[in-house]
Parts: sequence; C-alpha cells; structure tokens
Amino acid sequence: MDWLDALQRLRDARTPAVVVTLAMVRGHAPRNGGAKMVVSPGDAFGTIGGGNLEATAVARAQVMLASGAAEPELLTLTLSDKAGTDYGVQCCGGEVTLLLEPVRVVPSVAVFGIGHVGLELARILARQSLALHLVDSRADMLAAARLAPLADAVAEVHVHHAPVPEAVLRDVPPGTHVLVMTHDHAEDLAIVDQALRTDGVASIGLIGSRSKWSRFRAKLTDAGHDEDALARVTTPIGLPGLTGKQPATIAVSVAAGILQLIEQAATTGPPLPVRERAKRDDTP
Repeated sequence: MDWLDALQRLRDARTPAVVVTLAMVRGHAPRNGGAKMVVSPGDAFGTIGGGNLEATAVARAQVMLASGAAEPELLTLTLSDKAGTDYGVQCCGGEVTLLLEPVRVVPSVAVFGIGHVGLELARILARQSLALHLVDSRADMLAAARLAPLADAVAEVHVHHAPVPEAVLRDVPPGTHVLVMTHDHAEDLAIVDQALRTDGVASIGLIGSRSKWSRFRAKLTDAGHDEDALARVTTPIGLPGLTGKQPATIAVSVAAGILQLIEQAATTGPPLPVRERAKRDDTP
C-alpha cells in the first residue's frame, strides 16, 4: 500500500502514526532523498530502503508512538560496515538523515445537552484542535443564531439534532470522550447506559450531584452493568476545588478536565476514571 493511502486509512481509523522521510542523503544509500514510509503501532507501510536503515527507523518510530511524542525528530545514520548497529550491517558507504514526524489522532468530544453549561463548554472547546460533536433533542438549542459564537471555531464542529440523542453514539468516531449534561435526567440515564454499551468510547462524564449518581447507579445496575462498567463513569465532572455554579465557571472546569484526559490519553493510553471531582449540578 502506498504510504499516503496508508496514512489516510490510519487517520480514518483514528490510529496514530509516524511519517519517516529520507530527508537528506550524502553518498550512497538504498533510496534517494524524499523516500517515505509510515509506521503505525502494529505495522509499517512503504519503504526507505530496508535493512538496518529501515529497522532502526521503525524501532525509533515505535518508541515515539509508545511515548505519545508530539514533536518531530531527526535521526542521522552512517551506512558503513564500521558503524555499530542493532539490526545488522548496511555498507552502502553513505550517510542519511531521517525526519520522523508524529501524526497524532485528532481528539473527539461529544457534548450531549447544549443548554447553558453545554453552550459555554462548546465555546471553550471550539477553540481547540479537535472534533466537537454537539448533540441535543431540542432543535432550538442548536439553532444557527444560538451557535453563532462558534462561527470562528478551530475545532471541526458537528451538530446533531437527535430526538433520541443516545443514537448519535453510533456515529461518533472511536475514542470519543462523552460528556452528558442534558436538560432531562431520563435522557442522561439513557445516554450513559448506551455509552457503556458502545465499544470504543474513551471516557464518560456525567454532570450532576452525588445523589443523582446514586439513583443512576441503582438503575444502571438493574440494567445489567457491573461495577467495572460503572467505574467508567466520572461524576461529578470538572476540576476539584473549582466549585462555582455559574454556567461559565462550570464550563471552564469541565473543559479543563476533559483536556487533561485528552492529553493523558495521547501520552499514556486511556485514563482511569477519576472519582473525586468537584460537587456541582447543572439540573436540579
């Protein structure tokens, strides 16, 4: 598969990768300058010449993927029988410089409920480089005039008017962080229930008080969810210690918390649920 096609498929599948380019060649080398390959966590596509050169590049790319590296790196290798290597001898006689560029997955966040807090949260998250899905069962909450503050968004904003909002979970990409804050506790419960049944959801955050979660826990348990599943739900959401209840304050707190999860996932894999959150409730 061509490296460019492979990169597009990896992006569509939300799989991180490293693009390896033979940036500079001095003397003899297996490929000319500009040759490229793509390395994913479990595979490699294209070639920069095979042998020790390629094996070294792949190994370094895998280290970058495992650490969640965000910055490109340069790697210079001497192709000589006198150069000590881990992957055999390659004695073309030249020297090459490789450029390794990480291509990180664009984060995805789905906000269910675009009320006062949801809209303030959308305004903050829209300034980030991510896919932002805004979901509400009420068409007026998603009216163009109401969402006008998002017109200059950096994020890719996807608006979903859905009378059955939990159905949107089938359409969001794998790895999406789900935030549940609708106007209706019955909707909240249905969305959390479906999120727990949906493969690939990165995290589930539920706005509300501890008493609300106590009621939800009982109903979700009756619906067949065990303790491990329930531990995936973070509630209350937001940063500990930021206890103001103004919509903008709650939104700042929730946005900071979700951005922490996104950064954590990029560098160390999916985060564990955080149970100790500031106490707040958007809907009585």
